[in-house]
Amino acid sequence: MGVSKSAILAAILTVGLAGCATAPPKNPENLCEIFREHRDWYFAAKEVRERWGVPIHVPMSMMYQESSFKADALPPRDYLLGFIPWGRVSSAYGYSQAKTMTWDDYVRETDNSGADRDDFDDAIDFMGWFIFKTQKLNKVSKWDAYGQYLNYHEGWGGYKRKTYKKKGWLVKVARKVDNRAKRYSSQLKSCEADLNKSWLWRLFFG
Repeated sequence: MGVSKSAILAAILTVGLAGCATAPPKNPENLCEIFREHRDWYFAAKEVRERWGVPIHVPMSMMYQESSFKADALPPRDYLLGFIPWGRVSSAYGYSQAKTMTWDDYVRETDNSGADRDDFDDAIDFMGWFIFKTQKLNKVSKWDAYGQYLNYHEGWGGYKRKTYKKKGWLVKVARKVDNRAKRYSSQLKSCEADLNKSWLWRLFFG
C-alpha cells in the first residue's frame, strides 16, 4: 500500500517537533548566558516583570532551585513500605514545580486556560503571580528572594505559621536561592542593555 504525501509530511513534522524540546541552559549559574542561549526566555521574564512588578532575578533563581530549568521536571518518587513505587511525593510538575491545586488557582484567577506547566512562558508567569500574591498576603517584598522562596515552598498559610523554622534544611536552601538571586541581579545589569537590542530577533522569532 502506498503512503500519501500528507502522511509523510505529518511524520516529518512529528519527529521535528519531538526534537524541539527546549534543553536546560548550558550555564545555569549565569543569567546572561541563560538568556543569550534562550532569548525568548528573556522576553517572557521581561513581560512578567511588567505585568506583576516582579524583578526578573527572583523567579529565575527560584526556578533554578525548583527544576534546574527542566520543562518536564518531577518531584521524587514515593515508596510504599520503603521499596514499592507509589506515585510521586507531590503533584508538582514542570519548570516551576507548581502543584496542581495552586496551578489551577492561577489559571482561574488569570483566565489563562491554555497554560501549561511545561511551557516556560506560562511557568514564569505563574511564579510572577505567586510572588505578587505573596507580597499582598504576607507582606514579603518582591525583591526578597529568601522570604519569597519560603512562601513558595511552604505555602502562604505555612509561612504565616512559620513552619519553616522547624526545617533547618529549607532555611539553608532559601539562603542559597537568595544568594543566587543576588548574583543573577548583578549579572543581568551587565547584559540587559544588549539583550534589549535584540528586538529584531524578537520580531521574527518571538
